[in-house]
Amino acid sequence: MTRYANTTYDALEIGMEASVRRLCVADDLYVFAHASGNMNPMHLPELDGDGDGEPEAVAPSAWLAALISGVFGNCLPGPGTLYRSQNLRFLGRAYPGEELVARVKVLSKGANREVRFEVSVEGPEGKRLIEGEAVVIAPDRAVSVEAGVVPGLTVQRHVHFDRMLARAEHLDPIPTAVVAPEKVDALEGALLGRDHTLITPILVGSAARIAQAATEAGLDITGLEIIDEPDPARAAARAVALVHEGRAKAVMKGHLHTDLLLAAVMKREGGLRTGRRLSHVFAMDVPGVDHMVFVTDAAINIAPDLATKVDIVQNAIDLARALGVEEPKAGILSAVEVVNPNIPSTVDAAALSKMADRGQITGGLVDGPLAMDNAIDLHAAATKGIKSLVAGRADILVAPNLESANMLAKQLTFMAHAEAGGLVIGAMVPVILSSRADDEKARLASCAIAALYAAYGAGR
Repeated sequence: MTRYANTTYDALEIGMEASVRRLCVADDLYVFAHASGNMNPMHLPELDGDGDGEPEAVAPSAWLAALISGVFGNCLPGPGTLYRSQNLRFLGRAYPGEELVARVKVLSKGANREVRFEVSVEGPEGKRLIEGEAVVIAPDRAVSVEAGVVPGLTVQRHVHFDRMLARAEHLDPIPTAVVAPEKVDALEGALLGRDHTLITPILVGSAARIAQAATEAGLDITGLEIIDEPDPARAAARAVALVHEGRAKAVMKGHLHTDLLLAAVMKREGGLRTGRRLSHVFAMDVPGVDHMVFVTDAAINIAPDLATKVDIVQNAIDLARALGVEEPKAGILSAVEVVNPNIPSTVDAAALSKMADRGQITGGLVDGPLAMDNAIDLHAAATKGIKSLVAGRADILVAPNLESANMLAKQLTFMAHAEAGGLVIGAMVPVILSSRADDEKARLASCAIAALYAAYGAGR
């Protein structure tokens, strides 16, 4: 761990200098906006601050100046230093992706431990962005501090979903039968997907209630096909029929119970069954995690047996591959990382791992049993002595049952501030299960996941 030590007033000499290099990243601008309260869109990534149609993302000059304080506090004089004054001239701008260098140099020493410094910040190719002078009160005794005493920060941005949405918007929108979009939230989700060219909604439900919801929210449904079927169960059946007719390539839940929709999807005659069990997969963008996380099955299979878990794992691997994960790593979760006959989920996990080794599960790496910590954290896995290509690196978290998967997904959403998009896999077409608790990003993500999965299936 880095330790910062100081140079006391008596030890400082004229001409002493120090510098710190810092890569400016977009997260710095968000953190500064929160810390300072400065919400100027000129400084916020992805916002157009001057109306020219392009985002500026200019690093605030005060943030650049703060880099100088970092040199004083960490290097010279170091821990124990306090500001007396600072006089700066701002000569240029900085942007995310640029490496910056903050420099300080001792010019003179005065009474009361006051020290005058020449200060500057340079951008690429040594271009001066800031120059000036500062006076600080230097420490009179030796002090050192470890860098780890300051808690880390996680900026709540969802970069994985942003990339996924950008990738999906290049695809042709998929015709999607939306079942009973008769409330504002259900209708808004379908229209968001339409407005981002992810889906082409076919609205199946009560035409009167759909029109009323559109009027209440000021939504434009002009030009959309509406199939008038007021009964939710019959609306679900009609949506499934649209798939068989070749008119729909996905099904989306509106304002009806999930059981009604899935009953139509899973019907033996005329449903959307394939040779594989249906399962639900959450694709989650968790702030601070450098890859997308998939959680399954949190919505359909309550207490899956081993045969069902095979399909749950395979469905999740297929979805992860559709979203761009070249070789998904599936961690089969339990309470412990060793096989214990008294804990059935550990036995299932070991069997699933061996089945993947023998080619009964394909397209990814599978290992288990893994406890949650050693599935996602390399240090935890190393501490337990687990040698695995999956441990500490899992993209997919396969829970023992619906209860644990549901709790895990909701914990990530409401405590770790993850965004979650979900899809039912294993049917003839993707089935989008939306929730009234979903925000705009989650609804868009679910549509994008469906579009990418449909394109993946068409290309296989």
